[in-house]
Amino acid sequence: MSANDAYAELIKRTREVNLIARCAAVLHWDQETNMPKGGGQYRGEQMAYLSGLAHKKSTDPEIGELLSQTENSDLVKDEFSDEAVNIREIRRDYDKSVKVPQKLVEEIARTRTISQQVWVEARQKSDFSLFLPNLEKIIKLDRELADHLGYEKEAYDALLDNYEPGMTCELVSKTFADLRDELVKLVAAITASGKKPNMAIVEQDFDVHRQKIFGQEAAAAIGYNFHDGRLDISTHPFTAGLGPHDTRITTRYNPKHLGQAFFGTMHEGGHAIYDQNLDSKHFGTPRGEFVSLGIHESQSLMWENMVGRSRPFWRHFFPRARQVFPEALAGVAFDDFFFAINNVRPSFIRVEADEVTYNLHIMLRFEIELAFLRGELAPKDIPGAWNDKFKDYLGITPPDDAQGCLQDMHWSSAVIGYFPTYALGNLYGAQFFAKAREDMPDLDEQFAAGDFSELKNWLVKNIHLHGKRYRAEKLVEVVTGRRLSHQPAVNYLKTKYGELYGL
Repeated sequence: MSANDAYAELIKRTREVNLIARCAAVLHWDQETNMPKGGGQYRGEQMAYLSGLAHKKSTDPEIGELLSQTENSDLVKDEFSDEAVNIREIRRDYDKSVKVPQKLVEEIARTRTISQQVWVEARQKSDFSLFLPNLEKIIKLDRELADHLGYEKEAYDALLDNYEPGMTCELVSKTFADLRDELVKLVAAITASGKKPNMAIVEQDFDVHRQKIFGQEAAAAIGYNFHDGRLDISTHPFTAGLGPHDTRITTRYNPKHLGQAFFGTMHEGGHAIYDQNLDSKHFGTPRGEFVSLGIHESQSLMWENMVGRSRPFWRHFFPRARQVFPEALAGVAFDDFFFAINNVRPSFIRVEADEVTYNLHIMLRFEIELAFLRGELAPKDIPGAWNDKFKDYLGITPPDDAQGCLQDMHWSSAVIGYFPTYALGNLYGAQFFAKAREDMPDLDEQFAAGDFSELKNWLVKNIHLHGKRYRAEKLVEVVTGRRLSHQPAVNYLKTKYGELYGL
């Protein structure tokens, strides 16, 4: 078999595995949005079957042979060609997958599905004890997964690498330490300023149906294509890429708060814009997939915060907001509204946190995950450890488990190692956004006019269409000309909040 024929067969098999994964994604979307409570047990069996089938096909020894036939051919002469990128990434996935027993893959999928249903109930009842047995099993399974994958220093590294290739605890810890020092100083300065917005502006009655209309309008304006997508409700907001023309988002509504669902929709819309603008001709292969979860978060956080919480954005959308919510926003001045949606105050819920304190939530979770994966923190002691760290980091103590350690779905989804990608996403996003401003100095004027197309097109050209051509660290250098740094994020926050709080 020629190298070209081997490559064609390799791509065919890769797309088949991806097809199975997308079928599982449809079941997961249904599970989070429509599935009745009684369906969890059998859905777990369905997910276990599909995960096991995908694993079996992706670890077929013939894939290893096909890789061997292509890796030393002319197809990889240019390391960033479509063929070379696909071969490199398929090799990476194959080498990792063959280390993991199919039985473990199936058990993780089964446990994840059942645990998510238990988590929803535990969160509703704010009772960690209901979720504890499931969490203990998930931690045990993820430790076993890490052992099979292998690592040099930390079991956590093996799991983190699944979401942010090449990243390690050591690198995360150093990056977080540099960022933490700057954030603590900024939060202290904001607190000392004594300035506080009138939060009653955004914390009052906002009709849920009208919130949905307003959120859909904003998501469409920034580039989310509703012809190939939809907006639904779930306990925890998420984005589901089900196919090249099917990317769905969810949010959750609070009838007493405008920003929670709106910014959640903007955030998930940012994720979806990335998925919708990957190169469709490469769908089902690494060249048609996102780089990493950190890069994915850079897109969602950029649209949610750097665009969606910006003054120019609201110069355009505030008049529309007053039309949609005439009673709630009657007589409200623009500056007062803008200050309210950018209020900085410690809060319990990560997805509702302000830009300045958000990364402190991530650092707290990273430390807790590292501790329980190392065996330094027993699962039963997580609520207490969570509350203690929350007090240390943010100066407040969660009143219950629902607003504390049960607030996120990640542990029920068996995705330990995921959380650091959120903070990394803020760093990536700020560096990308700073470069976009250099390339398009009139972005503010465009946003104020309701035109977000140039930024979207810039992101599509420089990030989305590359797929996995570059790893995250390399992509940052290619796009911005600089290595990843926490400084652009710090500069952005100091400039914006310095103006708001008179610093």
